[in-house]
Amino acid sequence: MIAELGHYLLILALFTALAQGLFPAIAIATDKDVQSFSEAMKNARLRGVYKYGALIFIALQVGFRFIQKSMQRYVSNAQAVSFVERAAKLQFCLLALSFAALTATFIASDFSVKLAASHSHSMKPFLYKISGVWGNHEGSILLWTLMLSLYGALIPVFGKHLPPTLKARAIGIQGLLAFGFLAFILFTSNPFERLNPVPSDGLGLNPLLQDPGLAIHPPMLYMGYVGFSVAFSFSIAALIEGKVDAIWAQWLRPWVLAAWSFLTLGIMLGSLWAYYELGWGGWWMWDPVENVSFMPWLAGTALLHSIMVLGTRHKLANWTVLLGICAFSLSLIGTFVVRSGVLVSVHSFATDPARGVFILILLMISTGSALTLYALRAKTLKGPGGFEPVSREGGLILNNLLLATACATVFIGTFYPLFMDAMTGDKISVGKPYFDLTFAPIMSLLLIFMAAAPLLKWKKDSLQKLKTLALFALPLGGIITAAAAIFGKSVLGGIGLALAAYLAIGTLIAFARKTQNFKNLRSQPAGTYGFVLAHLGVAIFTAGAVIMSVWADDDIGRLKIGEKLQVSGYDYTLVDVAPGARENYQFLGAKVDVSKNGRAIKTLSTEQRFYPVRNMVTSEAGFHFTMGPTVFAAISEGNVQDGWIVRANYHPYVTWIWLGALLMSLAGFISLFDRRLRYTKETA
Repeated sequence: MIAELGHYLLILALFTALAQGLFPAIAIATDKDVQSFSEAMKNARLRGVYKYGALIFIALQVGFRFIQKSMQRYVSNAQAVSFVERAAKLQFCLLALSFAALTATFIASDFSVKLAASHSHSMKPFLYKISGVWGNHEGSILLWTLMLSLYGALIPVFGKHLPPTLKARAIGIQGLLAFGFLAFILFTSNPFERLNPVPSDGLGLNPLLQDPGLAIHPPMLYMGYVGFSVAFSFSIAALIEGKVDAIWAQWLRPWVLAAWSFLTLGIMLGSLWAYYELGWGGWWMWDPVENVSFMPWLAGTALLHSIMVLGTRHKLANWTVLLGICAFSLSLIGTFVVRSGVLVSVHSFATDPARGVFILILLMISTGSALTLYALRAKTLKGPGGFEPVSREGGLILNNLLLATACATVFIGTFYPLFMDAMTGDKISVGKPYFDLTFAPIMSLLLIFMAAAPLLKWKKDSLQKLKTLALFALPLGGIITAAAAIFGKSVLGGIGLALAAYLAIGTLIAFARKTQNFKNLRSQPAGTYGFVLAHLGVAIFTAGAVIMSVWADDDIGRLKIGEKLQVSGYDYTLVDVAPGARENYQFLGAKVDVSKNGRAIKTLSTEQRFYPVRNMVTSEAGFHFTMGPTVFAAISEGNVQDGWIVRANYHPYVTWIWLGALLMSLAGFISLFDRRLRYTKETA
């Protein structure tokens, strides 16, 4: 009964989302809107562009005008806005109850529901029964849609003083997006499908997902992905109205900031989870699904900076709207990749072609319509110009261009193998060498401008303002590079560390100028501290990534009890191996003593686990995390006579990578408390 109730709630949410999307589009449309679109399509047709689209548009316009005129006789703009706000809140309530119903089936181990039978088990720990709800395709896409509806419901709560028609149109677009995903769920991915006959027990959750990371990583990641839908919806609404101004940017900036912060945190948690769970021995492998989460982050970072320029200096309106469209469109592309199986990845949820086609159609309609609308209306959004290349605006524009280029580089590296396979049938792979050659130089240039831009004034300045930065950073960078070349035998590693130090110095100099040499710390807005933490986080992240990439070491060997491996001066000694069993798996556990120069460092516990329900074997490495060197070991198959395969790793300063990302995310959340970002009645 609970499953049927959850299913009915999804159907009600589908029709609510459709009404939420269509009602404001019809009720608040004006003759001016229709006329402007008619002129745009007419001009496009005269240029030979959108020829057939223009004819279809004219045919649809006749029917639209008839319905619009009929509705406007009985419905005022105020009534339309009130309706769409209530519809958004109702849609969220319906989806929340539906998601709660699905969760109840997992908790109760109701294996008459196919999803629970396929991804749960009566002996599974309670935490994994809860997180198992979204540890699969159907549940995760329902969680995605629930968060989409949450953002739609929050717009009327925090946007009380927004222009009514702009708000109604944005909420309507959120409704249309939700309608697409709800249709996807109901027609291809029903989470409440029943089984008959009912199995005696479930198949259990994938052992790789039986980790606390599943409880927090996907929700944080989705909060970031879906958060960019607000920027998408308001960008489309602004294009329809033909107006983007500082007020629009001021209200939208906290939403972009929140989405970016959640996405940063989600990617960081995913990297940490993969590091210790999958046993890659690395923090980033340029896996396709890693890449498709990284692309919205790059576009979102550019959007965050461009919307700051728009809100402060009334510039970059066109570019900001385009980034608002692209950031969420890239999130949809990531969803398509994970759900379709077009790219092979350890993260992929589904390989059903029907699902992939559905998501692809949804992506083409949403992104294609948005970009077409942008092409037709972008010229109406031009703001005032007037700034010199040597200025803060100039630095931010260069940063945006570099971020966009970096995003395009990742996009090409991710999808080029798919394109070649489709065109020629050739199977190729693009991995770390490609990204080292293309992505790393772009990000190096980005670090240079990140340090310099905050030191310049708005509109026009002189390179003399960078003199202090050069005096401090250049000598220190030379010393770091020389030391790395001499003692670490890596000039490139030294250059990378020098860039990290350069960014940290530039950030601290900018902070010192803002605070008058740290005298006015208390009077600084939250955004200032957010800026400092974010840029220092990038510097710390860069240093950790460089050190890990250049000076990490590992070895693998077959050891008997008492034998050891030596890695970068550390001794890894196998001291004990014993079998055992826990609640839902059996294991072979090992103890590995780690020492250096005869001094004991840590005894690591590592296991090879066997999950009988899934008939799967996994390896659980033993770790010793520090802010300096991190050591870990993992055991694999073997026996008493021949020994066991043991992998030993030495990872210097790898924790700096996650610390830097955590600081970036924290910086975004701190910046949300900046009073300048509050959109009030007085601001409006």
